[in-house]
Amino acid sequence: MVPREQAEEAIVADGNGKEEEVGVMGVSAGEHGADEHHGGGGKFSMKNLLWHGGSVWDAWFSCASNQVAQVLLTLPYSFSQLGMLSGVLLQLFYGFMGSWTAYLISVLYVEYRSRKEKEGVSFKNHVIQWFEVLDGLLGPYWKAAGLAFNCTFLLFGSVIQLIACASNIYYINDRLDKRTWTYIFGACCATTVFIPSFHNYRIWSFLGLGMTTYTAWYLAIAALLNGQAEGVTHTGPTKLVLYFTGATNILYTFGGHAVTVEIMHAMWKPAKFKYIYLLATLYVFTLTLPSASAMYWAFGDELLTHSNAFSLLPKTAWRDAAVILMLIHQFITFGFACTPLYFVWEKVIGMHDTKSICLRALARLPIVVPIWFLAIIFPFFGPINSAVGALLVSFTVYIIPALAHILTYRTASARMNAAEKPPFFLPSWTGMFVLNMFIVVWVFVVGFGLGGWASMVNFIRQIDTFGLFAKCYQCPKPAPALAQSPVPLPHH
Repeated sequence: MVPREQAEEAIVADGNGKEEEVGVMGVSAGEHGADEHHGGGGKFSMKNLLWHGGSVWDAWFSCASNQVAQVLLTLPYSFSQLGMLSGVLLQLFYGFMGSWTAYLISVLYVEYRSRKEKEGVSFKNHVIQWFEVLDGLLGPYWKAAGLAFNCTFLLFGSVIQLIACASNIYYINDRLDKRTWTYIFGACCATTVFIPSFHNYRIWSFLGLGMTTYTAWYLAIAALLNGQAEGVTHTGPTKLVLYFTGATNILYTFGGHAVTVEIMHAMWKPAKFKYIYLLATLYVFTLTLPSASAMYWAFGDELLTHSNAFSLLPKTAWRDAAVILMLIHQFITFGFACTPLYFVWEKVIGMHDTKSICLRALARLPIVVPIWFLAIIFPFFGPINSAVGALLVSFTVYIIPALAHILTYRTASARMNAAEKPPFFLPSWTGMFVLNMFIVVWVFVVGFGLGGWASMVNFIRQIDTFGLFAKCYQCPKPAPALAQSPVPLPHH
């Protein structure tokens, strides 16, 4: 029996450095099929259990874990901007829209890889990325657009995780300001350079989703048990700026599939990915809807000035546990966002096929420095999510995939020879094109246009109020010292 490690592609070698390429449909380049490689016949090892992940379940845990992290803490803030009804409806709307565009990305990956494999191209020691899919299917201009938007989004996605770490730990230990905590967690998150690829996030994805699940239900139950705050009001939505800022934060929430291609490439059978993101989204709904709704019910408009949900809940052991678990999960999500950037950088400097983990880790370190710096410049936890959602996520994971799918299959011959036919629930190519055009127009007008205007107005307002390099964003102001009367001098 050939060991599992030999059947895994991607850039990760096993302990003996053995690799063997697996095709897009999961068929090994060797004489044994993928099912034989990855079935139950392989020798069990703890290393395989914790380190090597390429199954459908691994992909599901990666998608669900990566989709909702720190944004879970800002959704109640978005509900206060949108109101309860709009908050719930927009979560459902953007959740299903995000699942559809993730499906489109998976279809385009399979199409690209199938064409390349027919040409005899080998992807041994090479991780396929989204910009390469666009290059192979549509040409260099699309590659440039995909590379620019994807890398910028992932860069700021990593920045947001660092900001969230500092924001959360402050509610356990406020002896250090948030900027100092950003320095500390920047150094901690830099250790992700040692994780080679998405193959190696198996145990982290599993733990990360468990941590997020605990935090979501802690928020919901704590809000309900504490009851409504005295004099609570629910006036949202009151201003267009706030409404579209909240809407773009939700668009950002369900736009976490910028790493879809890398997760697929880490699978033993990438063609099985098609509906994994949808199933992950359905689970995420069970976390985001109860927690955001309960927090908004309990605190209402007070959330408008508290973008981190932890800030309104009383300090207890349960809250401290949620904060610590979210910190660990944000470390994991930082790695998810940074790993594709590491791959791009490795390809630029010619280190992508290097098998030494230590050499590659050293080569990756320059990527962490600008992330660290940007997190210190823009520590605006909450508002930065909306700005990134409107200006970057809207194109990266909504508009570009929808347009790319239309253009890839615009000809009758491309549709006839497509590696993936239309799904069973929308069996018409015309129906797919109409839905894709609706997404392009909607996200461009509402997400990028109105959302971009609102989020930038709000973002600039944060800069005007707190300034760049804010030492402690939204920290409670210390109570003014009581004026003391002068002590009378003794009489002699």
